[in-house]
Amino acid sequence: MQKQEDCWNTGDLECFMEGYWHSDQLVFIGKSGPKYGWDTTLENYQTSYPDRKTMGKLKFDLLKIDVISYQTSFVIGKWTLKREIGDLSGHFTLLWKKIEGQWTIVADHSS
Repeated sequence: MQKQEDCWNTGDLECFMEGYWHSDQLVFIGKSGPKYGWDTTLENYQTSYPDRKTMGKLKFDLLKIDVISYQTSFVIGKWTLKREIGDLSGHFTLLWKKIEGQWTIVADHSS
């Protein structure tokens, strides 16, 4: 998740998305309900955060990590965006799976 913070903070959304499962089965649940697919998730981020000013500086705080099995983990945390145009923050739950030897987010519920 540190890499995702770093990518976000340099304005590189495609790099940020490397933490997500590059699959149509990726699920992202936000205020408008579930959306499926890596491409859809990237497009939603690009629409919501079209420039560095709206992206601000991202900080993740991990509150709880539950290792469910040797290839599945559940993470609860808080995200904060420090921005000149007004700060934003919320919470997230992530389901991580080890796919082809790499830990990957397969489900994200952020609010």
